[in-house]
Amino acid sequence: DGSVHITLEVAQESIRNRSVKADQSTQYDVLSAFHKSVRGSSDAALFWFLYAVEKLGMDPMTFIRRLIVACSEDIGLANPQAMVQAVTAMDAYHKIGWPEAKYNVSQAILFAVESPKSNATALAIGKAMMIMEGLGAAEVPLHLRDTHYKGSAQLGHEGYKYPHDYPGHYVQQQYLPDKLRDMSFYQATEQGMEDKIRQNQELRKRAKGKK
Repeated sequence: DGSVHITLEVAQESIRNRSVKADQSTQYDVLSAFHKSVRGSSDAALFWFLYAVEKLGMDPMTFIRRLIVACSEDIGLANPQAMVQAVTAMDAYHKIGWPEAKYNVSQAILFAVESPKSNATALAIGKAMMIMEGLGAAEVPLHLRDTHYKGSAQLGHEGYKYPHDYPGHYVQQQYLPDKLRDMSFYQATEQGMEDKIRQNQELRKRAKGKK
């Protein structure tokens, strides 16, 4: 007779039906667009996230995981709070679920996009991994080896300088293996909070040059 009968089961099923069908390739492209947008556009990052979840039916965790990675890969120590926001959003998603958690996740996304950016952490990892490829075994310097057992001094495990006993809680000493003693992996940028780290690195370099 033209009447439409809506039950809870029908309503739930209608919500699950997506208006857009996306194959695996499209899903990867959308995820890629999201990550690239986190580096430069709040509007686009928010759009791709909501489009993927609401229209394509993709799992929000896919984007939360990518956001957490981006917070170290693309923001890093320029704003360490970005990763705190992202991990907290993941916790909120697990505890309260979708769709309520869209507010928490969206907040974390916007916070990340608007944060100062630095890829210094990613570059440091890449450089360290490249050096390790052809290094072979790395011998721990004697003064850094364990001393919590009897006889360690006889093995030469001594000479470590406790930084907190020195001005500024820092003292120049070798930390890397002999083959890499002058190697540097992490170079802080002038971005955001990382600039303070850069200044500390410069002070340590000058102190090293005076030795």
